[in-house]
Amino acid sequence: MDIMKEVNPHFEDFVFDWESKIYFLVGGYGSSKSYHIAMKIILKLLTEKRTALVVREVYDTIRDSCFSLMEEICDDMGLSAKHVLFLRSPMVVRFFNGSKIIFKGMDKPAKLKSIHNVSLIWIEECSELKEAGFKELLGRLRHPSLPLYMILSTNPVARSNWTYKHFFKRQTEKGEVLILDDNELYEKRIVRVGKTYYHHSIADDNYFLPHSYIEQLDEMESYDADLYRVARLGRFGANGRLVLPQFEIMPHDEVMAIVDGIPRRYKRVGMDFGFEKSYNAVLRMAIDHDNQWLYIYWEYYANHMTDDETADALQEFVESRECIKADCAEPKAIRYYQKRGFNMVATRKTNGGTRHSRLDNTRKMKRFKRIICSDRCKHTIEELKDMTFALDRDGEIIPDEFSIDAHTFSAMWYGLDDYDVADVKHRFRKEDFGL
Repeated sequence: MDIMKEVNPHFEDFVFDWESKIYFLVGGYGSSKSYHIAMKIILKLLTEKRTALVVREVYDTIRDSCFSLMEEICDDMGLSAKHVLFLRSPMVVRFFNGSKIIFKGMDKPAKLKSIHNVSLIWIEECSELKEAGFKELLGRLRHPSLPLYMILSTNPVARSNWTYKHFFKRQTEKGEVLILDDNELYEKRIVRVGKTYYHHSIADDNYFLPHSYIEQLDEMESYDADLYRVARLGRFGANGRLVLPQFEIMPHDEVMAIVDGIPRRYKRVGMDFGFEKSYNAVLRMAIDHDNQWLYIYWEYYANHMTDDETADALQEFVESRECIKADCAEPKAIRYYQKRGFNMVATRKTNGGTRHSRLDNTRKMKRFKRIICSDRCKHTIEELKDMTFALDRDGEIIPDEFSIDAHTFSAMWYGLDDYDVADVKHRFRKEDFGL
């Protein structure tokens, strides 16, 4: 079978290299790591009868990432259903020669026990897994005769993450052991250490990426140095401690002069419930959609208030009929406010039936290029201006824990629940390769 498929030059060696057991790919956004891993696996299974396993931390995220990516690549290669068949429930890819790819999530570990004779595993976004999950998967990698391979891909995170400690500086009973200086990897780009093949990539390595996308990555340097390091440079490092480094304060009249000109469809209200130690927090926000700037221009902030007292204090929302988005974990409270005449609705749930995680919401807020707060929103300023990430014992940040319980931050999450901030991670499709 003759297959013609163009690859980025920096990935050509990787795609056709099978001399190592472990392949660790790390790099910035848009570098095409996932695309070339998927291609590498497909080409291997077309030529050898194997069972491959593709894993992410959450199973529901696989369908729109690894599975659909492989489907697009096979379509680009001109492989019809008689060569490769994609089954969606459960997700399986079957090849004409008996090879197959199965997809699992670490959030459903019991289903891993039924897997046998897996000779190739791809862990996508491996930094999201715990090291124990990685070791469990390594134990599932076994076959009586075929060489075994594991491929891991990730964007760099803090050096406290297990991926850095395992592949670069490992802690043993005798102390820290240097496996590979990450700066050497950034310089050489491809390094082999023992049975592990290291590969570093950035957006410039993807010849098919629009220049406008790279410009978008470059802009990050001015508003989020930590995200710039990860997304543009593809490097590990100790993350800065400010949760919202792009937070700024502006005189109320100047904020309102801008907010008044923002269309109603980009206005949002979010509410976080509280009583004893927590606070009821309500924020009015407006989004400059073109620039991806967020304005916060009104707040309500109080505790020791019963629902009826709070409803009385917020009576203006009954009259304005503004939609208030509130935490879906509080259906009883939401129902009460609805009976009082409020246009209040619950936040969305994910496909898995749960709320978006604190980490998901935090990442979303950090994608706004500027967060501009009216100087009248005193509690919002007090909570968000200097809010930092909590630190672990090694002094590294914990990305979903903060120095304070910021109720206004939760109100932001809920109010913006139905708004998707532009994610600069590039989702590759065949158009990106001129097809």
